[in-house]
Amino acid sequence: MVLACFSDAVAQTSYTVTDLGDLGNGNLGCAMAVNDHGWTEIMYGTEIDPLQVGPLVKGRAGVNIEGLKIDLGTLGGKNSWTNYGGLNEQGEAVGLAETAVPDPDGEDVCAFGTHLTCKPFLWKNGHMSALPLVGGNNGQASAINNRGQIAGFAQTSVTDSGCPPYQITAAVIWQNGKVQTQLPTVSGDPDGVAFGINELGLATGYTGTCTAANHAVVWENYTVTALPDLGVESALGVGINNKGEVVGQVASADGTTAYGAVWQNVGGTYTITSFNTLPGDYFSFGEGINNHGQAVGSTQLENGNWSHAFLWQNNVLTDLNTLFPASANLYATMANAINDEGQISGMANVLSGPNKGKIHAFLATPVNASVGKSVADMARDYPQITLPADVGKQFLQRFGLVRFVQ
Repeated sequence: MVLACFSDAVAQTSYTVTDLGDLGNGNLGCAMAVNDHGWTEIMYGTEIDPLQVGPLVKGRAGVNIEGLKIDLGTLGGKNSWTNYGGLNEQGEAVGLAETAVPDPDGEDVCAFGTHLTCKPFLWKNGHMSALPLVGGNNGQASAINNRGQIAGFAQTSVTDSGCPPYQITAAVIWQNGKVQTQLPTVSGDPDGVAFGINELGLATGYTGTCTAANHAVVWENYTVTALPDLGVESALGVGINNKGEVVGQVASADGTTAYGAVWQNVGGTYTITSFNTLPGDYFSFGEGINNHGQAVGSTQLENGNWSHAFLWQNNVLTDLNTLFPASANLYATMANAINDEGQISGMANVLSGPNKGKIHAFLATPVNASVGKSVADMARDYPQITLPADVGKQFLQRFGLVRFVQ
């Protein structure tokens, strides 16, 4: 029965699309995680200054449960935010939130322009609490599994010689409100960041320096394994499924761009498959992978604007907008997560109506039906996101990824 259901899911030809909107009077919603109930964790931009090219001036992490929007709050500052994989089946959520305390080194790890300290959080039973650090000032929580293990990073007390006076970052796993372990780095790399964790406790992310993500890695039993690249030392893992398959990004062989990639463990050796990108786009980024090996991600233009959300399965890269019916009225520019039911969460541009031009979170559910006229058919000249030009990099900075793309 399970195989038959999965066969149907793979054979789907279209999606029904739910517009998850934004929060309050905001104009940005981006669903970063989806669990098998179809609940999503969303980052909401509740105010963007249209008169300047600058940061989102306010943002909140939220959870959407069957249409109920829950603002997760902050840790005393104005803003909170999310990374990938930050929601489990119990509805526990993780992310990053500002405190009211200025950062002593002037850092802006939450990236809202406030220069307040940024702390990893766990939201559970309606309450947000800060997760402990490992001697430093800041940290971020990215993903949580059903065992309550949380992957992310925390700064140490050691000054980073490459970026003084900032501090070294350590990849961390938390459990039961405590640091379970500080994860090792590949030899020669001072910094580490964990982005994904599976139900077996395997984590993925990268190790590198304060200016570069050198190696995509898997941590298993507190041992780090560097994943293969395409010949240029620049890669990172973002999501990991229960088979140990990793999705992320890798520099192209000529070093001119970067592509989404999947790593698989074959007989104890990891192999890499890169996605390249969609026609007209500059690079791609792999963001989520389910236990069936279906992966999703996003492409960008050379100027950094998000361009298309994609689905990768059976070694084929497909623009999700060709699978969304025209009635969806949403042009998908980011796909961030995919659950075992094949549901995909992400971000889309509203094409028409009273919310035209806004950026809304979406949830797409696969169905066995012909798509008919698609969103892609309606928007041959796809709309550009009406956000400040550097917002793409701001998203990456909040994920600890700005180092990788600079």
